[in-house]
Parts: sequence; C-alpha cells; structure tokens
Amino acid sequence: MKAIAKEVKRRRTFAIISHPDAGKTTLTEKILLFAGAIQIAGSVKSRKSSRYAASDWMEIEKQRGISVASSVMQIEYRDCIINLLDTPGHQDFSEDTYRVLTAVDGALMVIDAANGIESQTIRLLDICRSRKTPIITFINKFDREVREPLELLSEVENNLKIEAIPFSWPIGMGKSFKGVFNLIDDKILVFKPGQETYTKPENILNNSTDNKEKERFDNFFAPISQEIDLIRNAAPKFEQEKFINGDQTPIFFGSAINNFGIQEILDSIVDYFPSPSKVNAISRNVYPEEEKFSGLVFKIQANMDPSHRDRVAFIKINSGQFTRGMSLKNIRTKKDIKTNNVVSFLSQRREIVEEAFAGDIIGIPNHGTIHLGDVITEGEYLEFTGLPFFAPEMFCSVEPKDPLKTKQLYNGLRQLGEEGAIQVFQYYSGGPLLLGAVGKLQFEVVAHRLKNEYGADVTINNTKYNMARWVSSSDKYILDRFITSNITNMVFDITNSPALLISSGAQLRSLLELYPNIKFHKTREHNKTFAKQ
Repeated sequence: MKAIAKEVKRRRTFAIISHPDAGKTTLTEKILLFAGAIQIAGSVKSRKSSRYAASDWMEIEKQRGISVASSVMQIEYRDCIINLLDTPGHQDFSEDTYRVLTAVDGALMVIDAANGIESQTIRLLDICRSRKTPIITFINKFDREVREPLELLSEVENNLKIEAIPFSWPIGMGKSFKGVFNLIDDKILVFKPGQETYTKPENILNNSTDNKEKERFDNFFAPISQEIDLIRNAAPKFEQEKFINGDQTPIFFGSAINNFGIQEILDSIVDYFPSPSKVNAISRNVYPEEEKFSGLVFKIQANMDPSHRDRVAFIKINSGQFTRGMSLKNIRTKKDIKTNNVVSFLSQRREIVEEAFAGDIIGIPNHGTIHLGDVITEGEYLEFTGLPFFAPEMFCSVEPKDPLKTKQLYNGLRQLGEEGAIQVFQYYSGGPLLLGAVGKLQFEVVAHRLKNEYGADVTINNTKYNMARWVSSSDKYILDRFITSNITNMVFDITNSPALLISSGAQLRSLLELYPNIKFHKTREHNKTFAKQ
C-alpha cells in the first residue's frame, strides 16, 4: 500500500482547454517537446515524416487542421508521470470535452491574448468550477500585437469569476516583446523570436554585481516597474488551498509558437497540480492508494488502428495498481476482461502497459464489449457517477446512398454512437436512423468517418426537431401510455432509453402540464437506465 501511495504522489493528470485557435494544440506539442517526448513539434519520436500535430491522429483532423477528438498522452518529467489529455476546442464537440474533464485532477487553460475571454472558455471553466478542478492559465501569443495585460487580467477575474494571480508579467508585446518578469523568482526571462527548437531563456538577475548586467536589467525592468508594483500591491496572495478548490488561478504569459513560457508551465504542472484524490462512488469513497484496482471508462475511440478495426476504451484508474495480465471484471456485464494487451499512449503511438497506478490513463482494446461509463474493478461492485450524455439540440436523418451499404451504415453508427461521437436514435414507429448532436460540425465529421472508416457514403437530411428529452416514470403503465400517445415523436437511443423529439419550447411546456407524472430529462447518466421495455 505504501508503494502504491508513493506512485500516486508522482501522478499529475490534467487536460488542456481553450477556445478554438487560442494555441492549445501548439502548446500541447511544445509541452511534449520540453518533456523530451518528441524531437520536433508535430511529430512523435521515430515518426519525423509526420508533420501534422502529434495529438491529432484522425484523418479529418489532419485535413482540416482542427482537433475533433480528445487525445491521451503520457510523459515523464522531473520524476513525475504526467497524463496529458488534449481536448477539442470547438464547441460542437463540448460533450467529449466534458467527459474528459471528469477524468482529470487539473486543467491548463489557454487564452488568446488578442481575443481575451471567449464563449467556449467560459463554458469550459464553468464545468471545471462545478467540479472544483484547479486551473493554471497561460495567456498566449504575446509575440503579436495584443491587448494590455492589465485588461486581460481584469477580464479573467470579471468574466470567469476567479482570482487571477500573475506568476509572470510580460515586457512589451508584438515586435517590442522582450520577455517576461518572473514574479516568483524576481528575474527576467529574455525572449528571442524565431526559435524553432527549444533554447532555455536567458535569465537576467536583479542582484547581479556586474554593472553592465545591472544596467541591462534596469533597461528591461523600467518600462514595467509601475505595473509590477501595482500587481504586487493589488493582487491577492497565492494560496494552494484556494487554487486546489478552483478559486484562484496562476497566470503565465508567453508565446507557445516560439517556445517561450513553456518551461514555466511544465514546472508549474509538477509543482502545483495535485496528485489524484478520492473519488465518490454511490456506495463509498474510493481512495487512490487503496490496494484494489478500480477505474471508470470515460472515453471510447473507434478505429485508432484502422487496419484492425478495433476500439479502445480509455480508463482513468481511480484506485490501486494495474499489472499486466491481472484479473479484472466489467461490473455492467459481469464478464472478465483480458488485460495482456492494455496500452498507454503518446498520441497514436501505443505501448503495452506492464503496470500503472491511480491517476494514470490506460486503454483496453476491445470489439464493442466495453461502453462509456463502465466501471472496471477486481470484482467489487462500484458505481461512479458524473458521466452524463446531454440532450441533443440538432437532428438529422441518415440513409446510405447505396442500399447495399445498409449493414456498414448500421455497424458504423452503432460503434460511433457507443464511442460518443454522435447520438444515434431509432424511431419506435420505424424509418431512417436519426442522429442527434450539439453542433453541426459533428454531422460532417460522422459522415466523413462513415465513408472513410466504414465504407458507407450517406445522405444526411435536416429534420423539424431542435430538442429532445429522455423520459421516465416511476409507473411503467403511465410511461407505456405516454409512449403510445406520442409514438410518432418517440425514439430510443443506443442504450434503449426512450426519448421524445420536440420542435419548440412551447411544445415542451405544454407536455409538462399535460403529463405531470412523466419526468423529462436534459441529461442521461450512464448508470441511470430507463430503458425501452
């Protein structure tokens, strides 16, 4: 048990979140670069010809230059094991991001210094705050003409409702960007633009006895001396406890594309993010240093290796130690799981896992036997909550262009639905399959994947619906009567849970009055089943 506790303390598991185009994927690559996991940005070691983002493995991501699926990467730095989860920035994929945020112990928030706080940043931070997830903030792109740092600081505090504690302060911006003043160590880190590989920033210390160095320090420091005095007098004192509770965020400034400010971010991840803590199960609290293994499947990804048509279930280990070949059980199916081929990841590169500990992310290749929300243990019955599916806001019907490809379509949608890439519904009364999504781009990605991964070219058509609610009742007879009365608008999802399609808010309000004994749910928890009988 002491050995497990020692290993748990070495773990740091965090996600990188941002609004699209804030520089999140670039920052992810540079963290891998600084930790020695890759040799050049955009390629994993031994894959130097692959110049697309190391965290973007899906074909459509390479074509469009956007992240549409979260990626998992494990690196080692300063005797710590860092599990880095890169999430989609685009709001259309926020459901995938939310599920990832349930599996982390911290989040690194990236802000574009020119645009400041944007809508997706607010939404993601709200999720983090609801879970009391500690946040480190990196304000990016100071090598460009951007907004004033004091203005950005104020915006972080006012819009995100969190105390912003500067750990560094920029000296100039754009062409006159000289570097940052490290407020913790009282030193200046000099910016040198155009560096494609990492070079440690030059430090100018203010206690130098060399007159030339002292003059050089004064030339750098003089333009921001008043701002520094203001920050030191006005900013609250950093408190680790407030940070852990999500009430304070350390602020760093830099330029990810120029490798500047990355080292400080990487060090702060090790120094300030917490190691894994207890997880609440329905029956009891589960502690990471316990001897017995337990974990939750928070992500499913199909076709990471198209040649094998496999699926990988990503599991956050909540307690204990994993060892290769150990006996594990899927609590939902009550079936044993083979653990000889469990993998860890550096983007698309896999490595067989011999051992792992609470806080680590491991992947179990399978062929559809493991689902989102499944709990994996050594046999103890546990239920972990907090992995919801959100009611879709957009709906399209889908049909194969070639009727002979119907089997491929159904197989592809079943896998993509179980993966969580899209929500798939079937009418009670029959007819074409229905896709439900949070954003339009999800439909485009699914159509692309159906064609390229499953050989099913499809036609996608709009519908009149813009809302759905899962329905349940404590009385099965009442629920059956409701389904029969509304049969033309009733569908069931991939778990056989019944849902009602709705075309307007007025219709929903009317239904709430007409059916007081029916519950209309905006979310479906993975462990809450009100299945079609």
